[in-house]
Amino acid sequence: MRFISADYIFPITGEIIPNGVVVMNGQKVEKVTTRAELGTADIEKFNGIILPGFVNTHCHLELSHMKGLTQTGTKLIPFISNVVKLRDFDEAIIQLAIKKWDKAMFESGIQAVGDISNKTDTAAQKELSPIKYYTFVEMFDFMQATLIEPTVVNYRTVFAGQAKSGGNKKSFVPHAPYSVSKDLFEFINKANPESSTISIHNQETLDENRLFEDGSGDFKSFYKGFGFEMDDFTPIGKGSIYYALKYMEPKARNIFVHNTLSTESDIAAAHQWSENLYWATCPNANLYIENRLPYYRNFLNQNAKMTIGTDSIMSNWQLSIWEEIKTIKKHQSYVPLQDLLKWATINGAEALGYETEIGSIEEGKTPGLVHLALDWQGDDTILEGSQARRIL
Repeated sequence: MRFISADYIFPITGEIIPNGVVVMNGQKVEKVTTRAELGTADIEKFNGIILPGFVNTHCHLELSHMKGLTQTGTKLIPFISNVVKLRDFDEAIIQLAIKKWDKAMFESGIQAVGDISNKTDTAAQKELSPIKYYTFVEMFDFMQATLIEPTVVNYRTVFAGQAKSGGNKKSFVPHAPYSVSKDLFEFINKANPESSTISIHNQETLDENRLFEDGSGDFKSFYKGFGFEMDDFTPIGKGSIYYALKYMEPKARNIFVHNTLSTESDIAAAHQWSENLYWATCPNANLYIENRLPYYRNFLNQNAKMTIGTDSIMSNWQLSIWEEIKTIKKHQSYVPLQDLLKWATINGAEALGYETEIGSIEEGKTPGLVHLALDWQGDDTILEGSQARRIL
């Protein structure tokens, strides 16, 4: 037994507990109480806050070897081009980087990750890692009818090779509205059980919305550079999210990722489409690639179920959910800190289907424990210079 205490325990699903104590039996929460109730127990005391481990709902661990290979502010299409052109490295270098950043995420307090995979490079490390991984086997066919069959054959093999023990999960997912045909959406819907979580990149750049609104923007020329024509593509007269909503499965858990251009009406339309919908924000990656953030007021106004991701280390300076929270508070400080902590924990756990195990400090769960050495002052709490540290 360990008796772990702080100035404040944040269970997330319950009230903040001043001078609280979490009684741990190994990795499992035995009880949440107070120092006064425990009396003379051998208590480990921490200054500041203890909360459950974070959930990173969007990462690309397999790109870990590409840190620093792209400049900031280049916009999405050049960034994607660099991913395609620069990702092939010696396998030993790739594996070393994957191991390094998996460890870094765990040490920063991340308990579970929704991870995009186009290959099986990360499978071995995921089997060894203390982190729970929901692997999203990401599919795309560039909206080319001739590519559907080879795409399905390839990704069935990739899917089969993904990690599946130790609480790990996996599903087929679409890459983005601009890269997935109607027929490939249909395959994905049929291939996954209704209980699956589906992730999709959404409204990350102006060119994406322009393509679907009126056929303009740079995506057509981008595809032409790879030898693909879009002569049969017909704009739908509105943003890309409406194309995704037409073809995705509303009964699944769906995570829309990035959403930097999502309007309040877009969000409302998506909520009307499905109640089982989550919105993942990756603020540091959005600044790194597009120098743009979502307008979080739109999501707060619609009571959106928000989660937080880091994206890859190729498009970030670190893989830390706490650093993502600090970035949101720095640029849009009206977002309540307690809301952000909920986005980073229980909301992410629900989005990945891990809510009965992690995401909150509750009896019987194994959420991990994170320490923040902060002087808690509500939304006036000073976050600058603070770090998240795993203590269990």
